[in-house]
Order: sequence, then structure tokens, then C-alpha cells
Amino acid sequence: MKTRTAINYWPDTQCAKAFWGQHELPPYRQLREDTLDCADPKAGEDWLDLGCGGGSLTKGIWERTHGTVGRVVGLDCAAANERAYEHLQRDLTPTPGDRIRFVCADFSSGLGLFADGSFDRVISGLSISYAESIDPVTGGWSTQAYDAVLSEVQRILRPGGAFVFSVNVPNPKWTRVGLRSLRGVFGAKRPLRYLQKSWRMYRYGAWLTREARTGRFHYLPAAEVTARLTEAGFTQISHRLSYCDQAYIFTCARS
Repeated sequence: MKTRTAINYWPDTQCAKAFWGQHELPPYRQLREDTLDCADPKAGEDWLDLGCGGGSLTKGIWERTHGTVGRVVGLDCAAANERAYEHLQRDLTPTPGDRIRFVCADFSSGLGLFADGSFDRVISGLSISYAESIDPVTGGWSTQAYDAVLSEVQRILRPGGAFVFSVNVPNPKWTRVGLRSLRGVFGAKRPLRYLQKSWRMYRYGAWLTREARTGRFHYLPAAEVTARLTEAGFTQISHRLSYCDQAYIFTCARS
């Protein structure tokens, strides 16, 4: 059996901070708003933000419900994102207190820290494609962790709960996203910093593409994502394009 080793930037503080800045880029802002439109959060609901990064979607849920959401738990493997959540807890209105919190964990290893039926809704922005696992027989990359994430989300949702998530299309054209992002430099308060963030995102995008070609990450056709959701037990599955047509937004329900 081959032993597979690979660079993993996800837990790094530098990588986490690079993705904090993506909310300034026009393509991501559009994806965020499209995702929140599909999610349509309501008062009193309990949410999990899976692969939350700096909490952009968490913030959106809070703002769209005017602070009436039940709670939002952000989960991510980068410990640095706890700092971003501390800022959210301090800056949001009304003050969320412990109704917004961060958990540092790698969802590739499962969601066992949550009991069955813990959440009304789960949301995820360009994250679940990066669930990674190795076939113990061949030593090559497998989709086992990806499929397990779908099953685990099904488990932790309450009956009638919804899963709303975005994933990149097969062979995403990061250049298209990068060029669209560059347009925002003209309205940026700090143009040089804006360009630096755009470059960092493009660089990490190149890494993601290379790893996806090895089978480590999973940029799957919409039909295959739909089939895997169906296998995991989800119903009412639909999707649309966003992010310069480089991402699908899926919505589905737990029966």
C-alpha cells in the first residue's frame, strides 16, 4: 500500500486570514447573498455553519433575522477563525452572547460532537468539497469522507430540516473569478491591500485545483452531487449557479 502525504494549508493562520478577505471580492459577495437567499433563515432556528471560515455566512444569518435566530454554531479546522468569531460576538447587534459560537474541528473526521437532530438548518460555503479521506487498501484518495459528511448532516438535522451549501463546479476557472474580482479594486478603500487579497485567493485556488485533479478534493458534476445527496437520504434537491458560474448552490431537505 502506498503512503500518501500532502500539504494541508487549511489549519494555517495565513490561509484562514486569506479567506477572511474574500468577502470583499465581488464574486464571493454575490455567492454569499445568493446562498443566504436560498437559506432564508428564520427566527428561532438553530444553525450549523459547516466549514465556517471567518463567519461570513454566520453573520449573514444573524443580520437577516435581526438577531432573532436561535443560535449559530460555526465549525472549522482552522483555530485562527475563533478570533474572527470573537469579533462577531462583539460587533453584531443585538449582542449575540453564546448564541453564536465557534468550534474548532475537522469535518473530514465526522460530526460526532453533535447529537442526532441538533440543528434545524445546516449551511456551508464552498467547504464540503474539501472533505478528504484515503482508501485503506489502495492508499489513494477516496470520496468516503465526502459521503460521510452528507450522511452526518442528515443525522444532525431535525426532521424537515434543510441543508444549503455551495460547491465548486468541475474544473473551476479561477481566472474568471480573479478577473471579476479585479474590477472591485476601483471602489476599494485600500486598493493595494485589495489586490493582495485577490492574489492570495488566486494562489490558493491554484492549489485546490491541483489537489482536486489527484482525487483529494471533489469538484463534482451537479448530477453526481444530486445522486450522492439522494443516497444520503435527502429529498427536494435543487441547485443553481453563482460565483461567476463557478459554483453550484444546492438546497435539500431531511425527510
